[in-house]
Amino acid sequence: MTAQTEHTSTLHRASENVPAQLPLDGIHHISITTGNARANVDFYTRILGLRLIAKSVNQDDPTHYHLFYGDELAHPGADITFFEYRGARPGRAGAGMVHRIVWRVASPEAIEFWAERLAANSIPFERTAAGSLILRDREELHHELVVDTTGDAPLSAVHPEIPAEHALQGFEGVRSYSHDTDSSEQLLIELMGATRRPDGALELRNGRRGGWIAFDPAPAEPGIQGAGAVHHVAFATRDSDHLDWLRTLVAARIPNSGDVDRHYFRSLYFREPGGILYELATDGPGFTVDGPVEELGTKIILPPFLEPYRSQIEPRLTQLDDTRSDWPADALERAARIHEQAPAHPHEHTTDGDDDQ
Repeated sequence: MTAQTEHTSTLHRASENVPAQLPLDGIHHISITTGNARANVDFYTRILGLRLIAKSVNQDDPTHYHLFYGDELAHPGADITFFEYRGARPGRAGAGMVHRIVWRVASPEAIEFWAERLAANSIPFERTAAGSLILRDREELHHELVVDTTGDAPLSAVHPEIPAEHALQGFEGVRSYSHDTDSSEQLLIELMGATRRPDGALELRNGRRGGWIAFDPAPAEPGIQGAGAVHHVAFATRDSDHLDWLRTLVAARIPNSGDVDRHYFRSLYFREPGGILYELATDGPGFTVDGPVEELGTKIILPPFLEPYRSQIEPRLTQLDDTRSDWPADALERAARIHEQAPAHPHEHTTDGDDDQ
């Protein structure tokens, strides 16, 4: 029996012995490496209009930043994160890696807005035959903007130069390269409950929100983890299902991290058969465990086990300015109105706040 056949048989046997398929609500967050925190903050807040929702550290290597960007209320589903390793070599997507992040916008008019905005800021982009835009950040990470057709609640941030109707609205999906596409798809369908879309992508959706992963033919060159390379993609699971997912992975004989407490959510990590690092991350407790929603991103936050070392950690980190310190009053007021509508549990989605921009 080959290793691949053994994996397939194990997965089949496991599917008969684990609980009924547990819900996954699309993409929770996506984590990437950057070599330059200041340039990274400038691109994702000033150009793309995301909110810097947390300045924290890599919990496994706390001498380095972990920066989180997202929508105004820090919901899962729009959370893109970066580990800063200053001067990191350029990365390159290869087999076993995500190579493009796909974002939603509201309309074709929003696509035109972004074409004009990117051109005005000298950000290279190209149009596709399907009407989307493909762009690259300053470290060559590829993004795509597509018109949303899902009806999911928009997850947007306030920005003084970006009208609410044109803002990014959260993740649509990711495009990836696999060492073994058939096995990658089998795991997504049989274990994770994905369904195939007409375009071939595999969607994870269970009532609240959806997102998809698609596999493209991998390049011959091997991938390189470095600046601009995706480290992992996390899918959103319910808080109450977290330990059931751990039991599911164990029953499927999939090596995994076990339960990891990230303070802001709980996680499970495992590498799927095509080589991509997956994470299953819970909704809660969310980023407001460290302070009110209006203060997100304004100070360095540390999980409790690192708090005693703050005086040693902070001097090692790049100095980052408040991204909203020079905003006009009307933009700050729009953000404040949304903050006032934040739910008691920040990972509960509300559409009112997202629309009031």
